[in-house]
Order: sequence, then C-alpha cells, then structure tokens
Amino acid sequence: MATISRPAPALPAQATRAARPRWGARLAPYGYLAPFFVLFAAFGLFPLLYTAYVSLHRVELQTADRMDWLGLQNYTRLFEDPFFWNALRNTFTIGVLSTVPQLLLALGLAHLLNYRLRGRTFFRVAMLMPYATSVAAATLVFAQLFGRDYGLINWVLAGVGLSPVDWQADTWASQFGVSAIVTWRWTGYNALIYLAGMQAIPGELYESAAMDGASRWQQFRHVTVPGLRPTIIFTVVVSTIGASQLFGEPLLYEGNAGGGISHQYQTLGLYMYEQGWSFFHLGRAAAVAWVMFLLIVVLALINAAIAARRNRTDR
Repeated sequence: MATISRPAPALPAQATRAARPRWGARLAPYGYLAPFFVLFAAFGLFPLLYTAYVSLHRVELQTADRMDWLGLQNYTRLFEDPFFWNALRNTFTIGVLSTVPQLLLALGLAHLLNYRLRGRTFFRVAMLMPYATSVAAATLVFAQLFGRDYGLINWVLAGVGLSPVDWQADTWASQFGVSAIVTWRWTGYNALIYLAGMQAIPGELYESAAMDGASRWQQFRHVTVPGLRPTIIFTVVVSTIGASQLFGEPLLYEGNAGGGISHQYQTLGLYMYEQGWSFFHLGRAAAVAWVMFLLIVVLALINAAIAARRNRTDR
C-alpha cells in the first residue's frame, strides 16, 4: 500500500521572526565595545593626533590659543639641540642600568619563591609593597639615602674607609641613584609576573630533569628559562617602554627639571617637561613627545623582531 507524504506544516510568521536574530541582538556586541572606543578616541587618539598638529606650530604657553605654522622646524631645531642628544643618551644609560639588574633580580627572586618556602604568601605580598609605594615617597627617601653630606650610603662608605660620593652631582653616580629607585620599585612586580609564568610550567618537566640528575641550577637553565621565554620578552618590552618614559624619579631626585647641574641625568621626559613648562615652548615639547612615541614604536618592533627570530631558531 503506497504511503502519501504530506508537506510539513508551515511555521507561523511570528515563529519565523522569533527564530531570526533581532537587530538588537546583532548590535549588542558593538554596544558593549562602544564605551572603550569612545574613551580611547577621546583620551588616546585625539590627544595623540592633536599633539602631532601642535608640533608643527609655534605655540607658547602664555598664548596657547595662537599658533604659527612652522612645518618641521620644531623637529630640525630639536635635532640640532645638544641637550636633546644628552637627554637621549641619559635615557638609554639609565634604562640599561635599571632594566637589566631589575629583570635579573626579579627572575632570581621568582625562582626562589617558586619552591616551597615557609611564609611564601608573606614574601609575595611584601614584593608588591615597593610597587604600591608612590613615586614621590620612594624618590624622596632615596634622595635622602644618597645625600652627599648626611646620607646613609655615604655614612656606610665612610665606615669602611671609602671616600664619600656625590650621588647628585657626579654623572654616573647620579644615574646609578635614579636607576636604584626604578629597580627597587619594579623588581617585585616583575618577580610576580615571572612567578606566575613559572607556575604554568608543567611539574613533570622538573621531575624528569631531577630523575636525570639535573641540579637546581641546571633545571633553571634548561627548564625554567625556556618555559619563561614569552614572559621574559613581555617584561623586556614593558620595561624598555617604561625606561624611555622616566619622569617622576629623575624630577624628584634633586627637585628640578634640568636633571642636575650639568643635565647629567636629564631624561627625555624631563627634557620635554622643561621645554613645555620651564621655557614655555609647547610646540617644541609636542615634537619631543612625538619623537618619544616613535622611539617607543621602534624599540617595540626591534623586540618583536628579536622574539620572532628566536622562535624560528627554536623550531
């Protein structure tokens, strides 16, 4: 007996409309993302573009509403200024003096905290205390410690028979003093980042290395460091960007925007502040800001290229 197939009953128009996603549901993700883009455009993108526009004009702080077109003259005068190159050199040296010891100490401290120690929680919280301390408070304390006549550091040096050091007038000593502040504030922060990366490394790798007779130092070299390579690259990039933007520590170390008597520790951040708020040249300060921005972009690209090359060689 033949069976007769009947067509499926058509769904009501109301059910069909309910099955389709409404315009509100389609636009909801964009609505959730809109506040971020609005805030970014208002407080990130617009100031960046406006600073580029100001850098092409002569703008004085007393008459900020008046702009005279200069083109690239602010940049050419900037590159002809020896104090700009001095600030760039100081930024590089202070960045190296603060970044390299900071990351090495953070890596060592994280390695120690990765083992089972009594009071590990206390030590982890204590490492964040310097980061939680304000820049002003930390710099003022270190400025007293590095004082020439009554500083604790020179008192200790005199106790062991060494001559006192002028930590604020000497070029290398003052740069070391500023670097010590940066290192003290950021070592614990980077140590916790490294510790989080270490805890993501599988424990079976350490057990296998221990069974093969590897010491703790060998485990650190051949297991921990390769497993932390992406984290190390991240901290290097972030620390490099932070070093190129140093401002609060050198400003408060002696209390002037010149960076010492002979500008011996004036960074690019201080140089920009001096041009804009001491000499009232807002156009030239905007040019310095854009040079710093381009420098950060170049440093980030160099770090990314080095990381990509290391990844290709490891495969």
